[in-house]
Amino acid sequence: MSITAKVYLEHPNLALVPTIKRVPDAQIRVIMQGTTDPGATAFPFLIDHPEPEAVETALNADPTVAHFECIDRTGAVGIYRIEHSSEARLISSVVTRAHGLLMRTETEEGGWVVHLLLPDREALNAVWTYAGEQQMRLDIIEIYTNESADGAQSFGLTIPQREAIQTAFARGYFNEPRDISLTELADEMGLSSTAMSGRLRRGLRNLIGATIGDGHH
Repeated sequence: MSITAKVYLEHPNLALVPTIKRVPDAQIRVIMQGTTDPGATAFPFLIDHPEPEAVETALNADPTVAHFECIDRTGAVGIYRIEHSSEARLISSVVTRAHGLLMRTETEEGGWVVHLLLPDREALNAVWTYAGEQQMRLDIIEIYTNESADGAQSFGLTIPQREAIQTAFARGYFNEPRDISLTELADEMGLSSTAMSGRLRRGLRNLIGATIGDGHH
């Protein structure tokens, strides 16, 4: 029975992570395509950022990028064809070998959130093993059989987002007036104020989208 898994991946040399860290407010998503070549190293990406020059400066300096070109742009949104270098760590090869599909791949918290469609749990184990061999961090956010998808209880949150929201709630950040400032909360979590604010904002967006929203977040 096929399964759907939503996982969070992180590694310094994971594809485009250096760009993500240089331009943390950029929204980057892999555009799904029909290739089944497990050795593929070039993919189309949608990058949403109001300053394309900043994005392209980051891509030029990114050691995981061998070559890139912008093939279309509408306002802040550019479509790029990006070829990864030999330094880039990729998950696509093992997913293809396991007869799976990457249904959606987008940046989150300095890494990637990937939605996988896999034939069975053995395939997921193959992906998990490969990630461990490559020293990638892999957190399983949601996993369910496609016959019963209602069992997922993560509410769309990554583990870092869940930890940030739970800590903020416990320390009274959401009280009126607040019992703790954003700076104090960020210090407690070992983050900058900007990173803490972004983690809470994206986490609350995902939480609302998975509960009372329309699912488009």
